Amino acid sequence: MGGLKTIYRCQQCGYVSPKWLGRCPECRSWQSLVEEVTHKASGRLEPHGQAARPLPLAEIPMESEARFTTGIGEWDRVLGGGLVSGSLILLAGDPGIGKSTLLLQALALMSQKKKVLYVSGEESPQQLKLRAARLRIESGGLLIFSETSLEAVLDVIDHSHPQILAVDSIQTMHTMGLEVAPGSISQVRECALRLMRAAKDGNISIFLVGHVTKEGSIAGPRALEHLVDTVLYLEGDRTHTFRLLRAVKNRYGSTNEVGVFEMKEAGLEEVPNPSQFLLAERPTGVSGSVVVCSMEGTRPLLVELQALVGATGWTQPRRTSMGIDTNRVSLLLAVLEKKLGFNFGQQDVFVNVAGGVRLQEPAADLALTTALMSSYLDRPLPQELAVWGEVGLAGEVRGVGHGAARAMEAAKLGFTRCLMPGSNAERLSPDAGVVYMGARSLQDVLRMLFDGT
Repeated sequence: MGGLKTIYRCQQCGYVSPKWLGRCPECRSWQSLVEEVTHKASGRLEPHGQAARPLPLAEIPMESEARFTTGIGEWDRVLGGGLVSGSLILLAGDPGIGKSTLLLQALALMSQKKKVLYVSGEESPQQLKLRAARLRIESGGLLIFSETSLEAVLDVIDHSHPQILAVDSIQTMHTMGLEVAPGSISQVRECALRLMRAAKDGNISIFLVGHVTKEGSIAGPRALEHLVDTVLYLEGDRTHTFRLLRAVKNRYGSTNEVGVFEMKEAGLEEVPNPSQFLLAERPTGVSGSVVVCSMEGTRPLLVELQALVGATGWTQPRRTSMGIDTNRVSLLLAVLEKKLGFNFGQQDVFVNVAGGVRLQEPAADLALTTALMSSYLDRPLPQELAVWGEVGLAGEVRGVGHGAARAMEAAKLGFTRCLMPGSNAERLSPDAGVVYMGARSLQDVLRMLFDGT
């Protein structure tokens, strides 16, 4: 027992203390330090795997099959074109958002060409069979293994030699080498590290499923982001059917791509044209409604943005926004008051992005100010109008990237008028069916859409 020592580790940030503390000095969280018994490290570690000696870059052989398509186009788009052999992928998201459903669908398709092993620590084989039947999945080549012991999983890997492995979820796995409960930060890190070695040594593509809260406060997936090759987040409001698969880290591709899915009774289905899906129930002839062309990665996305301005019955007017930063809304309200003379001091302001989408890029500024003007003046905007552009504190309209892609997407869906920054409009080639309206300031926007009133 001389090789054992006791430490106290924070389950939120991983801070290590030799004694127990009521509050973590690093992340300031209370009652988060848990006792752990660890083995003292030996003086020397033996090399393992293919990297037993340094190799010149020119002598390293290339894989004959660089990528493997999963069978789900939106997922392949996010991965950068397909699945890389020997990669370790973390699929994270809120509980109940659809991670296990999407993973089971993808594994069933990949099992038609590859040997796939699905390790579940949360469901029994019978429960997985019921879920597969509900999703109408029939795959004789998909291997199911219900286990929470990491040593048992590694033993199955050595005997069955799968090409693709999925662990659902990493919080349920535990190794006998650590005397702490499953789901703790030490167990999660150690299990992920040993699975990473198995992926690199055996050239196995491994998926790890991780649960996070809406604030991302659970230490497991956050602590794994530096270990894995790719981090995928499945986002969306569970009250909506819309889901976004976003890559926040990808060593083998771009992090600018986003996959779009719709939750249905038979699982998650790809949405080839998300703009048309989001605008299907847009109202007509209503003030405060405008269509903004946002970029999700390299994909243009047309979304309806709604604003409601009304007299307040309170001393302090309310500012509520869904799908867009409230601080950005307050900033643009101040710009409209200062530069155009609008008075929002006695007005409640509500902003909503339809479909549960979040708009994060500054290109939504011009659409937001346009919707606020429309609701304040009670003047509906043209139904065939699409808007994008950034607004500065001086009331100027600044240019944004991907102007041609935005204009092409708007024209594809039948929008014949596009309000954009003047610098973007100058770079676009004239289109016989679309009118490009370039604005340099908010005064130009007020004159073009509301005749200066």
